[in-house]
Amino acid sequence: MNTRWLAARILTKVTQDGESLTSALDVLLPNVASAQDRAFVQALCYGVCRYYHRLDFILNALVAKPIKSAEIKALVLIGFYQLEFMRVKPHAAVSETVLAARQHTWAKALINGVLRNYLRNKITLIEQLTTNKPALFSHPNWLIKQFNHDWPEHAATLLEENNQSPPMVLRVNQQKTNRAAYLGLLTDAEIVAEAMPHNPDGIMLVKPVTVERLPQFSEGWVAVQDGAAQLAAYLLEVQRGQRVLDVCAAPGGKTAHILEIQPDLQSLVAVDIDENRLQRVRDNLLRLNLTATLITGDALNPQEWWDGKLFDRILLDAPCSATGVIRRHPDIKLLRKPQDIAAITELQKNILDAIWPLLAPGGVLLYSTCSVLKQENVNQVMDFLERHDDARQLPITPVVGQQVDGGGLQILTGESAMDGFFYARITKQ
Repeated sequence: MNTRWLAARILTKVTQDGESLTSALDVLLPNVASAQDRAFVQALCYGVCRYYHRLDFILNALVAKPIKSAEIKALVLIGFYQLEFMRVKPHAAVSETVLAARQHTWAKALINGVLRNYLRNKITLIEQLTTNKPALFSHPNWLIKQFNHDWPEHAATLLEENNQSPPMVLRVNQQKTNRAAYLGLLTDAEIVAEAMPHNPDGIMLVKPVTVERLPQFSEGWVAVQDGAAQLAAYLLEVQRGQRVLDVCAAPGGKTAHILEIQPDLQSLVAVDIDENRLQRVRDNLLRLNLTATLITGDALNPQEWWDGKLFDRILLDAPCSATGVIRRHPDIKLLRKPQDIAAITELQKNILDAIWPLLAPGGVLLYSTCSVLKQENVNQVMDFLERHDDARQLPITPVVGQQVDGGGLQILTGESAMDGFFYARITKQ
């Protein structure tokens, strides 16, 4: 199948069917035999999602009426993306994009005309972007407003960082090796990398590579995990002999990290509502040679799976808007709607209330999200403290990010090369 046409089909699943880009790629990308072609398709899909609002604005400026076929519209956006952001020669980008529509002969002249019109009027079209904020920043208007409301001094940086390609960050498994030794292995493998300053186990690669190139990856010496996510295990401050619960645990990176830095726990129970996602936790632990009790269960109804024994530590990595990881999942800008936030915050509230009784007196619950929206983060925690007289927030002294009201830690996207994350430590009196 033509790579550009396949990319158009994948993008249509996102824009028309509301499917996540990850899911659409998982289904359709295996149809491509060549690794190089798979990488090209993936680059097109991520790029168009990342700059969709900009590319869509340009398209609307060049056509008299909307293109009815979702696939053909996606193909035109793919053409724009190649012309503006990729190292594809203009004539090749135009001709190959037109060729991709060979099964739709009516569309060939349309695609050719629109792309060539863009090349002729590129300077004027780029100037027009300044008149439209969603096009200029390539974000939906509601999210631009929300960033400006929550982070007026940082909104411009957030919008810019969300449109960057994220770094590839590794977490060294302390049970297998140490960071200095693994950096040496990377050097031997001619992979340029550096230690992350705020993560004892973190290594950032200068350029991403396939995991197959990582030394001893299949033997569990290292995992791929963003630097902000690596802070969770340390902020939880697990101690030898403790009983630990990881709620909403999939895909298991934080579960594994807890076990790596403290192998002498009484037990670690990892719970997730999705059995398929829980299988990813199982696979990751197996590769890393780690053991935990895995339970398929609903965090809203712990009475269905909890054995009645209290936990000394609870990690609640709550469902969220994922606005802190847009650079890794640019389709969030297309799929997330403003009305979703109220439903998400209500779910977080209900999970917090349901899980709180499982924490032992004197224990600590670490609440985390990969969001930068205050409704889901600092506001959520302050509301929780008002509802629970036996809850008290423990301040986090930031080594990265910033301390927010009550002592929580907010990392904004791009700070110290990290994803956007929020953490709050709450103890039961």
